[in-house]
Amino acid sequence: MPYKVRFVNPGKLYKTIQNELDNAYHDVMVHGDLIDRRQLREFEEHLADFVGTKYAIGVNSGYDALHLSLRAAGIGPGDEVIVPSHTFLATCSAVVNVGATPVLVDVGEDFNIVPELIEESITQKTRAIIPVHLNGFMSDMPKIMEIAERYGLTVIEDACQSLGSSINNIKAGSWGLTGCFSFYPFKILGGYGDGGAITTNSKEVELFTRRMRFNGEDRETGEYFGHGFTCLLDNLQAAFLDVKLKYLPDWIKRRKAIAKRYRDCLNDIEGLMLPHYDRLGFDHVYQNYVVRSKDGDVFSSFLKENGIEVLTQWRKPYYKHQALGLKDRGFPETEAISREVCSLPMCVELEDTEVNYVIEVIRAFYKTK
Repeated sequence: MPYKVRFVNPGKLYKTIQNELDNAYHDVMVHGDLIDRRQLREFEEHLADFVGTKYAIGVNSGYDALHLSLRAAGIGPGDEVIVPSHTFLATCSAVVNVGATPVLVDVGEDFNIVPELIEESITQKTRAIIPVHLNGFMSDMPKIMEIAERYGLTVIEDACQSLGSSINNIKAGSWGLTGCFSFYPFKILGGYGDGGAITTNSKEVELFTRRMRFNGEDRETGEYFGHGFTCLLDNLQAAFLDVKLKYLPDWIKRRKAIAKRYRDCLNDIEGLMLPHYDRLGFDHVYQNYVVRSKDGDVFSSFLKENGIEVLTQWRKPYYKHQALGLKDRGFPETEAISREVCSLPMCVELEDTEVNYVIEVIRAFYKTK
């Protein structure tokens, strides 16, 4: 159905920077720079500078960033890796696909893994923790890093939804051994196709992942260092992303302004939980604006019926899918979130009139209750 307010509008965003994107396309095509050329290296340099790490390695998805990071950390069969019970399946799948065992831990009201529950789940087999910074808000990294240091564990950040977020001005993707990012089109920095990146301060990790993303080959010497994968970020996507990266600070400001408008106009509604946590030093970039309503699907259906495109991720927690063979140890907060969650439109393309309409429809829903 045609929506009055779309969840995201990539075509509209394209028009705002069309000349620069078209010039980037022309530069790649005219020079034939399609694979592992200047545009990729320039984007990697700029991304590392933005995140605050020494290195960035472009890959072709957020999943590949996680997968290669685990391999770089030496994680494999017999190892356990702690992951949140509320996240996109790729976080867990990356662990399974290196032969390790995912140990699921519940999340808190901020949708992120609870540090105290991490510590309760550590065993002699635990090798790593993957905190997921969901919706643009970071997990409690000071606590998680303290736990990891005390137990000698590797931390791999799943920052696929939180490029630009920070705690005490230290950005997501710069806390752990690696940071993993996704440039799926609907992310805060989205490509025109899929893409991802690894950030790190480790030269060893940088060399390993750069080689493994191209079948294990060192591109400078031609020497193979193992059986790798074909998963590097292509030049065209890198060129587009490099254009968009310089606009990201301003786009984050716009997201924060929309979030403030939602908060100012919806904060008084009983039964509607808004994603504002007011934690000292935590900077939320609002990749998504995810509310929780006790009315669940009734609430989200009402918005859709009134022309507002919303997302409801994930109504069925991933560990409940029988084919995945995962242990359901009981995750009460994840269960509640899955019933109640609804992502409102949140993108820089939103007009103020569209934001006001979303607010109007939500208030109308709760007036009937």
